[in-house]
Amino acid sequence: MKVLHLNAGNETGGGMVHILSLLKELNREEFVLGLLEKGIFAEKAKTAGIHTITFEQASRYDLSVLFQIISFIKKENITILHTHGARANLYGFFLKKFTSVTWMTTVHSDPRNDFLGRGVKGELFTKLNLAVLKKPDHYFAISKRFTEMMVEFGVNPKKITTIFNGIDFNASVSTELSREELNLSSNDFILLMVARLDPVKRHHLAIDAVAEAIKLHPEIRLLLVGDGPIKSDIQNLIKKKGLEHYVTLLGHREDVDALYQIADVTLLTSQTESFPLVLLESARANTPVITTDVGGVQDMIPDPSFGFIVNGDEKTELVSSITQAVDMKKADTLSKMGRKFREYVSHHYSIHSFVDSIYQTYKQSRK
Repeated sequence: MKVLHLNAGNETGGGMVHILSLLKELNREEFVLGLLEKGIFAEKAKTAGIHTITFEQASRYDLSVLFQIISFIKKENITILHTHGARANLYGFFLKKFTSVTWMTTVHSDPRNDFLGRGVKGELFTKLNLAVLKKPDHYFAISKRFTEMMVEFGVNPKKITTIFNGIDFNASVSTELSREELNLSSNDFILLMVARLDPVKRHHLAIDAVAEAIKLHPEIRLLLVGDGPIKSDIQNLIKKKGLEHYVTLLGHREDVDALYQIADVTLLTSQTESFPLVLLESARANTPVITTDVGGVQDMIPDPSFGFIVNGDEKTELVSSITQAVDMKKADTLSKMGRKFREYVSHHYSIHSFVDSIYQTYKQSRK
């Protein structure tokens, strides 16, 4: 068995962490990571000792790269092609036709929202993405909800393996950071949101909720970690609401683990997610979470004593949850929620169970 994992290579968020976590644990001669662009992803993979190859394109629409990948598959006797993301899935469709690989894909996101906010071109890419996504031989769905979604799309349930993201809860934080370095005080209540600046993450909802919450608790501060296509829109919204003192854009950071350590709560306002890695990373730091009801969050937060899940009127619920969390910190009970969250999540979603479920599926496919 030899497996080629294929990704666009421009991922710097949860998808990248998912793939790196998997391949670092497997790290066998059977696995190769193929990327279509150079960048942070490629650098991190090579630093981790993962066998990585870059199939470079003149542009993201340069389909001649398929000839490079086909040649590599045949030369290296690749038996399983495992794609991640819309561009890799499109190439998987063609590679399946010209090679004898078993094609598998991981459904990291709701494909109906992958090109949200990109106009007519986005609508076209969405239709293409949905059509291609019906063709793989097998699927890994990162939550029960995503499994149900794929079945609704017409995929045979027997072709789907439900997996849950996992991380190493014993990993140490490599970077130390103090509140003072970010011009924050011990009295500030810090909300941390780690998400690419993309419409599907709904930063506007987080900002609107914070604008209301600070009327009751002016010590609230929101840190936004990530970069993306709507950065200028977010900057304008912060300025329009006069929140420059309360909301800080930190951009892409390599010390996210350290940021979880100084935060009081991690915030997630996404419209859709699979099984959010940011919440697992927050749990590792004993930091409780406030999240919209997306993907597998109900599996991570089985009842309100483990964290806050908002639904219904989300803005109102977010404001309520934030103010409750502030009151809990004052009552010295918020840290207890964080510890309970970590204990539960670390027991159920370890890196080892995540990796083993995928590896066993590989083995079954070769029988």
